[in-house]
Amino acid sequence: MEKQENIIATYQQIIQETEQQLQKARKRIRYISLLRLILFVEAVASAIIFWSDGWLKLIVFTVIPIIAFIWLVQSHNRWFYWKDYLKKKIEINQQELRALQYDFSDFDNGKEYIDPSHLYTFDLDIFGEHSLFQYINRTSTPIGKQRLANWFNAHLEEKEAIEQRQEAIRELSSELEFRQQFRLLGLLYKGKPSDTSEIKEWVNSPSDYRKHAFLRILPTAVGIINLLCIGATILGFLPASISGIVFACFVVFSFIFSKGITKIQATYGEKLQILSTYADQILITEKKEMHSPALQQLKAELTSQNQTASQSVHRLAKLMNALDQRGNLLMSTILNGLLFWELRQVMQIEKWKEAHSADLPRWIEAIGAIDAYCSLATFSYNHPDYIYPQITSQSFHLQAEALGHPLMNRNKCVRNGIDMEKRPFFIIITGANMAGKSTYLRTVGVNYLLACIGAPVWAAKMEIFPARLVTSLRTSDSLTDNESYFFAELKRLKLIIDKLKAGEELFIILDEILKGTNSMDKQKGSFALIKQFMSMDANGIIATHDLLLGTLIDAFPQNIRNYCFEADITNNELTFSYQMRSGVAQNMNACFLMKKMGIAVIDG
Repeated sequence: MEKQENIIATYQQIIQETEQQLQKARKRIRYISLLRLILFVEAVASAIIFWSDGWLKLIVFTVIPIIAFIWLVQSHNRWFYWKDYLKKKIEINQQELRALQYDFSDFDNGKEYIDPSHLYTFDLDIFGEHSLFQYINRTSTPIGKQRLANWFNAHLEEKEAIEQRQEAIRELSSELEFRQQFRLLGLLYKGKPSDTSEIKEWVNSPSDYRKHAFLRILPTAVGIINLLCIGATILGFLPASISGIVFACFVVFSFIFSKGITKIQATYGEKLQILSTYADQILITEKKEMHSPALQQLKAELTSQNQTASQSVHRLAKLMNALDQRGNLLMSTILNGLLFWELRQVMQIEKWKEAHSADLPRWIEAIGAIDAYCSLATFSYNHPDYIYPQITSQSFHLQAEALGHPLMNRNKCVRNGIDMEKRPFFIIITGANMAGKSTYLRTVGVNYLLACIGAPVWAAKMEIFPARLVTSLRTSDSLTDNESYFFAELKRLKLIIDKLKAGEELFIILDEILKGTNSMDKQKGSFALIKQFMSMDANGIIATHDLLLGTLIDAFPQNIRNYCFEADITNNELTFSYQMRSGVAQNMNACFLMKKMGIAVIDG
């Protein structure tokens, strides 16, 4: 555990150093606030005192302090952003310390991805409160969260793809500063998850103004006409009143476009602010040297037309911010009268959109992938005792030593192994209630899934063939579909059979199959199902209370192994070792527990 202690010490050191920086930032903000007040009072007082003393004193004692005041306002805003950044940095490191103690309630649990019909995520508690996704998720962008969820929902099945992802996660796991800076930049944006999808809609929307040739030349024509009028007035060829009337007409005419521009600004203005965040995340990614092929490919996605993605996105952010200045009525009136400025500005934005309509979604997707990689890399960094499994592509193979469930306390978890070296092959697990059968199934399933998405696993050793994972651990009645428990389970089993018939390679995990029928039917059906699995070259694990399933080893001595989790009764007390043993379970605990709770059990 020495490495774990070093990680805890690292997070604590970051918190301590950042708190010192935060104190300095707060002091600087107080000094700037005081200086701004002094400059403002001095400028007002000087304007009153020196109003009649000539321009020189007004410039020295009023104009210069006002310029300094404006500069301090901008500096004040930068320091406020820095203060928020430091506070958030302290917060995320405190979150990591809590997560190392299995309190990961600070992180998004992805409950919207819960799907009872999914092949494995519902059974393995991948999404939702206290889920594996919540434990791992450190994404700071909506697209990153979606990408990470997609990886869990559809694991990789190709050896090369898994190994490439492993390499990328390994590389980023050692880049703590980059990962935290990337996450901080995303967390400082206060937006909605829908913003990213709406940005993509905007990119694909038509250009309402640039599609008209007349409107494209109108701002330039208005500027030239105003320039000619002003020049003619200065030279004495045109009365000033005529130039004023022309200017006023243009101001009134510009109002024709204001409603449409306001609608565009209201619909997309705030949403496009997220692009500033993406631009910052893109910038630090562009600057970061990447070595693994997967990360190099993502970095290569962030280029367009000999210009970096961060430069292009910053350009759009500046155009949107400039359009926001139309809120200054005096300035916008002057600029619209002289240049049709609002129309010119919105067409510049449309021009940017036309130039980068294919690029922006690709950039956002690349940032989402980096975000998801950073989550898995943080998971790897926080668990130095986890290993990256070896991936094989020859034939089905699953071998692991000392598997543990990532959500179980590292000091209490009893770890077990697994060994499957051929196809077909099934492990049948029997055992008493609460002895650890279901936990073992989920432990194998979760680590298998982690291995197939390229993440490290909690094991001393692991080697896998990445077949498609399918489980049936938690089927339930469906009141809305008028579907019984038994029928829901049959549907899942038929889905598995259909996939096997279609030639798919599966790794199957089943808990107490055919639970919804009587004992005789259940036993007969279970025997038939396992025999059919064998005939279809399937692999998997089945946990059951039915000890007679253990006799299947007689029919398939080379392809079935029996293991059990026993409940031991010592001095009239029930104890569990949670250690998997060879063979069929000998002790069952239902009657014992009923008697201990005072429930009469009548023999015979």
